[in-house]
Amino acid sequence: MTFLRRLQEMGDEGAEMIPAPRRLSISCGSAVRFFIPFDEAAMPDEDTDGVFIEENGDYRQVFSND
Repeated sequence: MTFLRRLQEMGDEGAEMIPAPRRLSISCGSAVRFFIPFDEAAMPDEDTDGVFIEENGDYRQVFSND
């Protein structure tokens, strides 16, 4: 929820919580779909597992919180 709130505060009015896509997680986790460019310095926190870009039905990881 903090990631979603942060995105909304940054002006992404289309950001929303969604179920994690099955191709990314077999658990019943949640994800956030957003539309502004990803900023690694400002967006993620310790609860952000990863950030993926959806391209033509495939996912490319652009951030991992290992």
